[in-house]
Amino acid sequence: MKRQLPPLNSLRAFEATARHLSFTLASEELNVTPAAVSQQVKILEDYFDVVLFKRITRALLITEAGKSILPLLTEGFDKLAEADYLLRSRQADNVISVSVAPVLGIWLLPKLDSFRKFAPNYDIRIDASELEVDFVRENVDLALRFGTGNYPGLVSECLFDEQMIVVCSPALLEGEHPLTSLQAIQHHTLLHSTWRFEKDFGANWRMWLKVVGLDDVDAERGPRFNLDGMILQAAVEGQGLALIDQSLASAEIAKGNLIQPFAECIGGSGVTGLCYYFVYPEARREDPKVIVFKNWLATELETIQAS
Repeated sequence: MKRQLPPLNSLRAFEATARHLSFTLASEELNVTPAAVSQQVKILEDYFDVVLFKRITRALLITEAGKSILPLLTEGFDKLAEADYLLRSRQADNVISVSVAPVLGIWLLPKLDSFRKFAPNYDIRIDASELEVDFVRENVDLALRFGTGNYPGLVSECLFDEQMIVVCSPALLEGEHPLTSLQAIQHHTLLHSTWRFEKDFGANWRMWLKVVGLDDVDAERGPRFNLDGMILQAAVEGQGLALIDQSLASAEIAKGNLIQPFAECIGGSGVTGLCYYFVYPEARREDPKVIVFKNWLATELETIQAS
């Protein structure tokens, strides 16, 4: 006997609404209007002849009936998404989808030609994002992130610690206040990372100036940028001093566009507790895409450490 199932769109609308407790947020996830989501939920309530939500002023409350089916539906949609991922990945076995934190994109992008030589049978798809990744639903194979490595349900392997150095344009070694001593810093603009400055997350100018003993320099002055790539570009153009991870600045230093005027370096997981991480689901530990990308990263890091 053929199994009779409720309308799939109604089930999706209920599951998304129940997770968010909001028709509006559910509509954004499903890319439809809030009214359409509400209508689909009503269809499901009529189908089962049961109330799934109590609609109160500016809020939704899920009923016991709704709570009883939500875990099963969430699990079911996750399994459907996993099946979708498996089918799509088989159709594109040579495509590796990588979610990259923008700060790591600066380090990764110049190295992609090296990956093509290392694994010529694979193509890379890059998605620059700081947001938490749903590997199954977003069809992402692996991610590169900067943080504490606390990603529940995922494998996170530290690639390298942050090591913050000061860089600037070679032009700043000349002029009225050449950067030939630490004391000259007080005459130059400090370029800030917005998230490091406002959240006091990771190494920042306050920390670096304290380490080198410059108590008379205002650590808060200067423009702020939300992307490290913009900080690098501003430094290349001679607009000020950038405090940035040496791995992110290495390409511009090699080109001669930036110099490191001072040897002082701060950071490391022992200081800030932060690293750059290779992240992927435990279930994909033996996935050929994860393995080949990890092996390539290992060779790149070995080359960097040897240089």
